[in-house]
Amino acid sequence: MVSEAVRPEVAVMSGGQAPVRTESRWGIRKRSVLSAVVVVTFSLLVGGAFLLLVLQSSLISSAWDDLALHANDVARLVQEEGIEETRATLAEDPRSAEQVQIIDETNQVVGWSIRALRTDPISALRPAPGRTAKEKLTHVPALGSDDEILVSARGVELHGKRYVVLVAAPLEVQTNTLRTVGLLLLAAAPLLVALVALAVWVLVGRSLTTVERIRRQVAEIDGRRLHERVEVPPTGDEVAALASTMNQMLDKLEQSDNSHRAFFSDASHELRSPLSTLVMTAEVASLDESGKTWIDMQQTVLNESIRMQSLVEDLLTLAKVDADQLQLDVQDVDLEDVLDAEIKRLRTIYSLQVKAQLQPMRVRGDERRLTQVFRNLMDNAARHAKSTIMVGMERRPGEVVVSVDNDGEIISAKDRNRVFERFARLDASRSSDGGGSGLGLPISREIMVAHGGTVLATESEGWCRFQVILPAAD
Repeated sequence: MVSEAVRPEVAVMSGGQAPVRTESRWGIRKRSVLSAVVVVTFSLLVGGAFLLLVLQSSLISSAWDDLALHANDVARLVQEEGIEETRATLAEDPRSAEQVQIIDETNQVVGWSIRALRTDPISALRPAPGRTAKEKLTHVPALGSDDEILVSARGVELHGKRYVVLVAAPLEVQTNTLRTVGLLLLAAAPLLVALVALAVWVLVGRSLTTVERIRRQVAEIDGRRLHERVEVPPTGDEVAALASTMNQMLDKLEQSDNSHRAFFSDASHELRSPLSTLVMTAEVASLDESGKTWIDMQQTVLNESIRMQSLVEDLLTLAKVDADQLQLDVQDVDLEDVLDAEIKRLRTIYSLQVKAQLQPMRVRGDERRLTQVFRNLMDNAARHAKSTIMVGMERRPGEVVVSVDNDGEIISAKDRNRVFERFARLDASRSSDGGGSGLGLPISREIMVAHGGTVLATESEGWCRFQVILPAAD
């Protein structure tokens, strides 16, 4: 089990950083035990007090009922046999706890169960015949008890005269019962509190043992061991949910790490090609003392430099996207003007037939970034088109749709999402992008997402289509 003694705990930091020491004076285990002890003790005190109050009320109510029943029996005996016979009966069969007096109209004692009650009435209760009354007396010397006394009175009429039957009993039995129950509760409470504390200590300790095992396993996982996972206990409780969540987090970290590694590898591969061309060109030109080679190969150097510059800019854009730092200069943009400018550029560069159906539409966005998106899409279409590119616009409720079609090979349904992955390469027929870096489509989708829109790869009547969906301006 996990020890809860006061001890310094060392948190291991990755990356060679110094360990962070924290002191734990009251851990979860001790706090749980203390909370359980306080709650159980308070519950026992409140519950015990309530139990004693209910028990006391029940015992006294039962005593009142017994006294009233006894008084009623004596009153009936008076009516049936008279005073003298009743007095004799009481003297022959006295009850140990309940004592009886019979009082006449002149307030004289005419019947009793013990001699100590022959002199003075023990109570001033005088109910009418057939009525019952009761009272509690603090002390009656004639009964020889220091406890409180319960008295029940019953009125009775005999030969035109009124009598009152008084039946009294001390609360000694009830007091002793309450005292016994109270002592039992006091004796059992510490044992119960100790058992609860021990049970909480053991149960929380077992849970913390599992948590500590998960913590150690997670602490041992570093960048070279992201494939490892923590053990999920078969309990199906919150600790198991914690372990599952840890594994899900490790899955995401491993996926992110693999993605970054692949990204860096692909970026290095893409940068290697223009750099190799520049190095080779410089080596060849340096061997020509006349300098003519520099002049002949300057266009190659310029093209490779532009290609490398474009790739670096794309990488910087994706880095901003990953860091949530892609900022947009949002304003009203005439979308048809952006498309018209890119179509003119496309017609100048490529010997393809470019058809366009434009109409005035306005959106809210960053004009420079929107131009980048449509340039990427049109250049991509130009690299794969056989002879024709078509650009169309459509207005829908609340949005604007721009379609860029080409008569090249249609992207299969299974590859229409993968084509937007970074450095994605499809089949051999589309692997040579004619100078493309494999980042144009991913960047276009990220820019569209930042604008609240999206880019889709689809098809239309045998044509390869890329569709841009943007929210329309108000």
